[in-house]
Amino acid sequence: MFRLAAILFSMTSTTLAGIGVIAVLSMGYDTWMPIVIAAAVGFVISIPATWWLVKQITAKIV
Repeated sequence: MFRLAAILFSMTSTTLAGIGVIAVLSMGYDTWMPIVIAAAVGFVISIPATWWLVKQITAKIV
């Protein structure tokens, strides 16, 4: 289960951080601080999102 979580976390964190950065840039905040904050928030949100995804996938398999 840890290997699945590690693989999903690498994809989920990249996706959510990218979504945050694109959202910040599209709102016109083009300095480094909002971009870093958005990427960090996306990274933190990806932790419970990955946990939820792993639970959903493993529940369907068993």
